[in-house]
Amino acid sequence: MCRNIRTLHNFEPPATEEEIQAAALQFVRKISGSRTPSKANQIAFEKAVVDVAAVVETLLGELTTTAPPKNREVEAAKAKARSAKRFS
Repeated sequence: MCRNIRTLHNFEPPATEEEIQAAALQFVRKISGSRTPSKANQIAFEKAVVDVAAVVETLLGELTTTAPPKNREVEAAKAKARSAKRFS
């Protein structure tokens, strides 16, 4: 359920709006305990996703670091290697 919640800080290029939105959606799904809200909860669910995404954008804009930016391809390769080791 949380596969799209990834580290979004300190990447070059910076996290996209789509990545932030996907992470916010997964976070709200996890917290609410449902993948798809009922019709009665749909508005609250969608508002929560928008609110979480806005907070994440603010957070990412205010964080600072002295570490060099990470490369998405390198980090993806490291994750694949960890997964292969773990599941082989």
